[in-house]
Amino acid sequence: MTPPAHPSPTTALPDGLRSTPPTRVLVLNSGSSSVKYQLLDMRDDSRLAQGLVERIGEETSRIAHTPPGGGEKRERSGPIADHAAALKAVAEELATDGLGLDSPELAAIGHRVVHGGLRFTEPTVIDDEVLAEIERLVPVAPLHNPANLVGIRTAMAMRPDLPQVAVFDTAFHTTMPESAARYAIDVETADAHRIRRYGFHGTSHAYVSRETARLLGKEPEEVNVIVLHLGNGASASAVRGGRCVDTSMGLTPLEGLVMGTRSGDIDPAVTFHLMRNADMSAEEVDVLLNKKSGLVGLCGDNDMREIRRRIDEGDERAALAFDVYIHRLKKYIGAYYAVLGRVDAVAFTAGVGENAAPVREAAIAGLEELGLAVDADLNSVRSDEARIISPVYARVAVAVVPTDEELEIARQSYALVLEGASSNE
Repeated sequence: MTPPAHPSPTTALPDGLRSTPPTRVLVLNSGSSSVKYQLLDMRDDSRLAQGLVERIGEETSRIAHTPPGGGEKRERSGPIADHAAALKAVAEELATDGLGLDSPELAAIGHRVVHGGLRFTEPTVIDDEVLAEIERLVPVAPLHNPANLVGIRTAMAMRPDLPQVAVFDTAFHTTMPESAARYAIDVETADAHRIRRYGFHGTSHAYVSRETARLLGKEPEEVNVIVLHLGNGASASAVRGGRCVDTSMGLTPLEGLVMGTRSGDIDPAVTFHLMRNADMSAEEVDVLLNKKSGLVGLCGDNDMREIRRRIDEGDERAALAFDVYIHRLKKYIGAYYAVLGRVDAVAFTAGVGENAAPVREAAIAGLEELGLAVDADLNSVRSDEARIISPVYARVAVAVVPTDEELEIARQSYALVLEGASSNE
């Protein structure tokens, strides 16, 4: 990929985007073959730029970049060898907009890290000790933490002078009581191998639970919320007064709800049965449950729009997949209602939760005795805004709250940097 010529990032920066002290945060989400990024100005939470580098390591690598003001997207294709080259490409695109990584307006780089174990309960400035602990957690997050580490190390090499902050998917769930976090297995074995329920999608659950409280005109400490993060990956959480007390994902993101390609809850003996009777290896069972199950395993599709289209045409397999999905979802709503005792709102979020009205309608149907209901007209409205879709008489609000994990990471990173600056004064 041939880099374009770029103006000087500091001289090209528009005056309206300059700030003293620095107020910008670059958020990086490094996957095994991709890097998602957003640059935000924390003065008003605005997005200055965002983009995606995908298919890293392939000849067909691509970067798609959206400049300030939501301008026309720029795309480039060509080989990007590794994450170092990917972040260099990101820096080049940002510099084209006068927002280069060497700009003094950049306060921090915030990194999404999937697994923080029990040690990391809040955003953390990254140093060698933190890197070593993230690496020690690789056995419980083998698909995610290695990629997160590559992104962190690459960014640290590019800006060694800049605070790098890790925001952990698991952190929001570390407030779960032991009764919710423990599996009922031998304690010594569990502790020796870090086997417990950690939960994931934590930045989304934190953001959505707070935004739901705001939507109700209350403080997070005043409300109990069931958050349903429904995307290709899906999870539920029970949030009491701003603190998570239970969540559906466990040691890994496999546990819990039916997902696009993951089974969710399943009898553990299914694994032994397949190994003994189908001659499947542990790796083959792993692939089956994580990549060939869920909606795609039930009907061959993991796109809810396509599943609904097939249902409308009378497809029985698609209808069964939808029913299994809803049944599991409804079970978790009921279970978390019981855990919380009092529920002020149920909030739907992420790709399916925000856009699939039939899912929201079906999940709440029949729960009127729990004070839950959906207004058909409100539910049918498509909007990017947080909104209530329950009728005014409903005892429990049903909400659609678009998630914003990047903004949550930026806010947490910036708050930590400000706190550090204040303590050094």
